[in-house]
This record gives sequence, C-alpha cells and structure tokens, in this order.
Amino acid sequence: MATEDDDRPRKKITHEIGQDLSLLSVEELTERVLLLKTEIARLEEAATKKRASRDAADNFFKK
Repeated sequence: MATEDDDRPRKKITHEIGQDLSLLSVEELTERVLLLKTEIARLEEAATKKRASRDAADNFFKK
C-alpha cells in the first residue's frame, strides 16, 4: 500500500562537513559516502582540466 509520502519529491541529499553523524542511519551514511566520492571525482577532474589549460598557456608563452 502506497503512502502519501511516495508522491512527494525526495529531499536532495546534502552533507555539511563536521555535522553530527550520530543521528544518521547506515543507509544514510552510505548515501553520503557515495555522494562525497562522486564530488571528489568531479573536483579532481576539474583540477586536471585546469592544470592542462594552465600548462598549455605556459608552454605557449614560453616559446
């Protein structure tokens, strides 16, 4: 039997660095770990792209 909450949009998972984790379930902790790992990969990819752009500009202006 479906409940009224099934039709509501799910609240977007967010995580605040340093927040109290004692009130979160194992499932919630697992979701947050996945969220943070995905964000780390996104940050590393952005840093790699910026590094490549910077290196290309350095090489262009050194010649």
